[in-house]
Amino acid sequence: QVQLVESGGGLVQAGGSLRLSCARSGSDISLNDMGWYRQAPGKQRELVARITISGGITNYADSVKGRFTISRDNAKNTVYLQMNSLKPEDTAVYYCNGRGTYGGMHYWGKGTLVTVSS
Repeated sequence: QVQLVESGGGLVQAGGSLRLSCARSGSDISLNDMGWYRQAPGKQRELVARITISGGITNYADSVKGRFTISRDNAKNTVYLQMNSLKPEDTAVYYCNGRGTYGGMHYWGKGTLVTVSS
């Protein structure tokens, strides 16, 4: 089984920055890509950003383009989400996700809370 552990969440003022980290451990099941999702109170979980493990190809939700950057360090089995120019509407629990190469199984972390005050 793949374990994903997020860190780096917290409270920040609007306009500030945070960097989230997601460390992978456990089984060496091949992952095609990893990403970040978020879920705000009363809303559905939504994709924030994804990155492929091998080629580093990224995609972002329109709401975060130009403000957030996803990156990976394959040697450390870690994915990062640099969040700049944060807005109150970015407040949510952020979840790390990994998608298996074969069969497409999804693995999830437990989440880290990001709160942006106005």
